[in-house]
Amino acid sequence: MPNTYFQFKQFRIEQDKCAMKVCTDSCVFGAAVDVAGAQRILDIGAGTGLLSLMVAQRSQAFIDAVEINPEAQVQAAENFAASPWAERLYLHPVSLQKFAENHQVEPYDIILSNPPFFLFSLKSPDSAKNAAKHTGELLFEDILLFAKQCLAPTGKLYLLLPPAEAALFRKLALLHNFNLAETTEVYTYRGGKCIRHIQTYTVSLPVAPAVKQFFIREEDKVTYTSEFALLLQEYYLQF
Repeated sequence: MPNTYFQFKQFRIEQDKCAMKVCTDSCVFGAAVDVAGAQRILDIGAGTGLLSLMVAQRSQAFIDAVEINPEAQVQAAENFAASPWAERLYLHPVSLQKFAENHQVEPYDIILSNPPFFLFSLKSPDSAKNAAKHTGELLFEDILLFAKQCLAPTGKLYLLLPPAEAALFRKLALLHNFNLAETTEVYTYRGGKCIRHIQTYTVSLPVAPAVKQFFIREEDKVTYTSEFALLLQEYYLQF
């Protein structure tokens, strides 16, 4: 049975109310997002609030988090309130579509999302997990339409997606004049399969996107790589 919380160095994620628990690839994503100089950040599909809290720890930005699931709304709000950065974290308990209708603040320097993403896999009998993992109420098109309106001209859009869905998102992004600037391919271990792509999009002139590889564990499938330890050393208790 999963723990009811995940303890980081500077904050705790309570997760008993959420279908989707803290996972390693989300932690890699949260630590990899470049927040240098960011003043306003939006987290789409906040879940437990993990990504918002991770970027809050490394920045001075004001962070809006949008979450539609009632249980996750409660969980994220509690996690925000218990953190050292509560005054900079704002939970919006609405859909992205509804949030967009009332959005009147300054553009965001960073928009990030670990969205419901499984388009090509079988669904689970668990309806809560389906909502968290499969596209439905939150579509890729909605994210792009919002980013087109609300991302600063020099801002960046970050996505965490499986490889197949990442390829689809890239095609849709081009239709909205977003260019893929960088892809980090995340592997479970050296010699293993790529499980996720961290994609960075901009509206700047298109260039050949940089492609990097990131390995979570060594070939023994047990030992964390030095690059993983370095990336997560500000967060994980064991580093």
